[in-house]
Amino acid sequence: MAVDKSGERVQKMFGEIAPNYDRMNHLLSMNVDRYWRRRTVRTLKLNKSQPILDCCSGTGDLAFAFEKATDYQVPVVAADFCHEMLAVGEQKREQRDPSQVSFVEADTQDLPFEDDVFQVVSAAFGLRNVADTNLGLREMTRVCAPGGHVAILEFSTPRMQPIKGMYAWYFKNILPKVGQALARNSSSAYNYLPDSVGEFPAYEQLVDRMLSAGLSSARFIPLTFGIATLYVGVK
Repeated sequence: MAVDKSGERVQKMFGEIAPNYDRMNHLLSMNVDRYWRRRTVRTLKLNKSQPILDCCSGTGDLAFAFEKATDYQVPVVAADFCHEMLAVGEQKREQRDPSQVSFVEADTQDLPFEDDVFQVVSAAFGLRNVADTNLGLREMTRVCAPGGHVAILEFSTPRMQPIKGMYAWYFKNILPKVGQALARNSSSAYNYLPDSVGEFPAYEQLVDRMLSAGLSSARFIPLTFGIATLYVGVK
């Protein structure tokens, strides 16, 4: 049975876990998620003249990383369709004031921006929650400037044993129980996590979809034995 990624279900789920979202990310990944975001920023060749868009931004961690990497000189838009997640992001932004990050409530499947605007259009651990992956990729490509990059940071399943087996056991048996116990919610958010990762196209499959969305080239970079993967495409 396919995972329910309807907009209503995803909004409700992330709205419930928003207050604990950052803490749980760092805890369940043992803070490795911070490294993954830093690696994403370092991989991209950022300029200090064009804006950046972070889709499915949640509380804005990757958007803030982009802001820091460009010395607070480039406008960074953090877009998400969950109001509660954006509210947490706004609180974080106020603590960093002045900040170049602005939060916008928007669906990645229907971005409220003109064509060819952003030097980077990214999504970290969020594209798999978009109901129509291909539509989300087309929209991200549309608003990316020619010569710019579309970057997807997402969980993946390691291919190498014994890491693959060990990770699958942790991901399916330990993570959901710990997540549900520490961030109680009625949407089974931490059961949804491994299920959604299992269904999401990874590695060559996602690269093919990025090319079909209109990017001229795309590649993937496995991180931490393939627990996460960074996909980078050029428009």
